[in-house]
This record gives sequence, structure tokens and C-alpha cells, in this order.
Amino acid sequence: MTPNPTSPRRPRRAWFGYRARAMAALGVEMMIYDKPKLAGTLVGVVFAVVLSLQQLSILFGLLDKNTMFVDHAGADVWITPAGTEQLQPGAPLSDAVLMRARTTPGVAIAEPLVYAGAVIKTPLGASEPVTLIGTAAPLRLGGPWAMVAGDPDVLARPDTVIFEDAERDKLGALNLGSRRELNGRLVTVGGFTWGLLPFGPPYAFGDIELVRELVRAPADQHTFVLVRVDAGVDPEEVAARLAAALPETKVMTGAQFHDSIVGRLIADQLGVSFGTSTAFGLLVGFAIVALSMFSSVLDHIREFGTLKAIGCTNFDLTKLLLAQSIGYAVFGSLLGMALVTGMSEGIRSPQLVPIIVPELYLLAPAAMIVLCMLASGLALLRVRGLEPGMVFR
Repeated sequence: MTPNPTSPRRPRRAWFGYRARAMAALGVEMMIYDKPKLAGTLVGVVFAVVLSLQQLSILFGLLDKNTMFVDHAGADVWITPAGTEQLQPGAPLSDAVLMRARTTPGVAIAEPLVYAGAVIKTPLGASEPVTLIGTAAPLRLGGPWAMVAGDPDVLARPDTVIFEDAERDKLGALNLGSRRELNGRLVTVGGFTWGLLPFGPPYAFGDIELVRELVRAPADQHTFVLVRVDAGVDPEEVAARLAAALPETKVMTGAQFHDSIVGRLIADQLGVSFGTSTAFGLLVGFAIVALSMFSSVLDHIREFGTLKAIGCTNFDLTKLLLAQSIGYAVFGSLLGMALVTGMSEGIRSPQLVPIIVPELYLLAPAAMIVLCMLASGLALLRVRGLEPGMVFR
């Protein structure tokens, strides 16, 4: 009978797996037994998870506030002034740009949009800024959306404007039918949106012809041209055609414009501040976990010495500490994510809606496992230098 050359390895592998499971189980038991150290280490992990996830959720919420107009405008392609990187007015686009866009193959609809600042006067005489947006019927590419009172069709009525619900009191206790002076002209409140608050003044929507009169914009000039492509046509292909036909402008798909705004905000305003606070949370969590695990090793130094004396290797003890690291990371991440979810719901408002993307719920435990494993390095160094004979002294 020919012997199986793999048969001697199976017991060895089984023994290796048994030792690994035994050391992991022992590590978890030691972790749970020492409740003060368990609590202290979990505090570090929870602190790191809460601070980093909270900062990231606020960052994503702020980014969403500043890209929501592009995301909800209903346009597949944007024609903007040359050099545009964010949603802000530039050199006006002429009627010739609009006409060429409408005759480009693949374009189903091209509509002008006026985007400008305006000032509303309250009954007490105060002045408050708004971002006034003029959209064209019947599609109203560019909004309004997220209506909580009224209907976009009211913009067809003379001198009618839709305002932001969260700013009603600030803008003079607005109600449906209220009359207010906007850029020196009386307008009627026709409806309210919810949550349309970018970094700057809140959005207010009117028919494009009314808005032109309010901001004194010529009838043949536009801030942007919004394009919807034919069904089944790739927006990037249409954008390339428009860019070739309109070299004096900057043409972007909605997704490209979104990415441009996000990139500019992170590079100029948000990246450093939120990156620093997130890194601070991870650093503090790392320090707490490292010191707690090292302190736990010192408190149980004789137990570790005993394990070495009965035959455990440094590799075995490494597995024990790594099992503890994973345990701390998983339990702490679950607690931290539960806290962050509750906190995000608690601070949710029209001004800010923290966004925890699903990927963060997977990334947080993975990041904490890495952090805790790195933090266990100090404890590993102490264990590796431990002499088995010290238990007999």
C-alpha cells in the first residue's frame, strides 16, 4: 500500500489550528476577566470611532449640501463659463451658446438657467441674502425640488417666488401668500422647499423671466445651460460634442461637475480641517489602546511568564494579543457606530444632515482592527522579552 505523503501534515496542521484557537480563546477570556482594562481600552476604540465617523459624516453632509443642486437639477450635461470648478456665476453665456447646444446631435432639451444673488427685505427693515435661481418652463431644469408646501407650477404666476422653509422666520415670518420686497420689487411667496441650504445663502426659485428682471440680467444672457440628452445616449459623448462645438465654455456631465465641486471644496476648505480632526481621533484612540494593552500585560506579567514556562512561544503569545486586539476593535466599533448613528439622527436638521455612507460601517471595524493591532506592538515587545524563569523567582 502506497503511503499518502500528505497524511503526516494533517495532524501538524490540526495541532497548529488547535493552538491558535486555544491562545485566541485564552486571550478573549483574559480580556473579559480584566473588566477595568476592558472598559479603558474600549473607551479608546469608541472615542476613535465616534470622532472619526462623526467628522466624516458631517463632511459628507456638507459636501452633499454643496452638490445637491447639481445632483437634483435634472441635467445630464452642464454648459458653464470657462474655468468653472464650483457652482457659482461666471462670465454670462450668450444665446448663441444656447442655440448651438439645442442643435447638437444627442441633445433632447437645452434650457437656460439664471443663478444670482439677491436681497429680501423683512417687515422689520432688515435685509437678508438669498441665492435666486431662475428656471424655464415646462421642465424647470434646475428646480425647485423637495417641496413641502406649494407646487413648482406656481412659478408660472406673476411675481411668485418659492423660498426655503427652514429660513421662514429669518426672512420675516414668511407664509404662503406673503408679500416681500425682493431686490426692490414686491413678490408673492408661492411655496417652500426643505433643506436647500448650501454653504452660502438659501436657494429661492422663480421663473427665469422674473429672475432676469429682479437681477437685471439681459434676456440674451444666461448663467448656465442645462442639457438633457436623448434616451439611450451616453452623456459623456454628448458632452464631448458640445465641448468641441463650444470651445469658449466648459462642458461637464452632471457627475463630472459633482466631482469638480467636491474636489475643490476638499482642496480649499474642508479637507485640512476635517482630516486633522479625524486623524486626532484616531491618534488619541491609538494611544489609549496601546497604553491599556501594555498596562494589562504588566498586570498579568506572571501569567504570561507561566505560559512561556509551560511551552508557549512568542508566536503563541502574539496570537493571544492579536485576538485581544480584534476583540477590542470589533466590540468598540459596534458601540461607536451605534453612538454615531444616534448622534447623527439627533443633530439632523435642514441646515445639516450628517451622512454615514454604508461603506463606513465596513471600513470602521477594519480600521480599528488595524489600529488595535498596531497599538498592541508595545505589549508585544514586553511579552517577547519576558523570561520564563521569572515565575520561579
